[in-house]
Amino acid sequence: MSTTLLRVVLAAAGAFTIFTGLNRALGGMRTLGGQGSTDFLQVLSEHAYLVQDSHTRFLGGVWAGVGLLLLLAPLNLKAFQPILNFVFAIIFLGGLARFSMMRPDIVFGADIIGSLIAELLLMPLLFVWLSRAMKPSNV
Repeated sequence: MSTTLLRVVLAAAGAFTIFTGLNRALGGMRTLGGQGSTDFLQVLSEHAYLVQDSHTRFLGGVWAGVGLLLLLAPLNLKAFQPILNFVFAIIFLGGLARFSMMRPDIVFGADIIGSLIAELLLMPLLFVWLSRAMKPSNV
């Protein structure tokens, strides 16, 4: 497959990841609404909520940073290859972590399945695609 297409896929994944990361980083647990309704929780303890909201904002910032890596990597695939491989692995592990909720009706539901496919199928595909694209005969 084309290295140019790989660059486009990585940039698109990066842009989407930045979008979803900022949705959490700037919107907290309630989000900015970029991925659906924000009316899904009731706060029983404001302090506990704000602590968890702070953690969610941090994780959203980390996720936006992952997106930035994906967005920048197409500029120099060879230099970013080890970092991309690590990113693919941690996203894959994150996808596996979804199963810890022990709710297949949610994990395989319409609201999650697209993300799950990207995490568990697209990440290994990108790993293989990148490794083949970076073989000396292809660079």
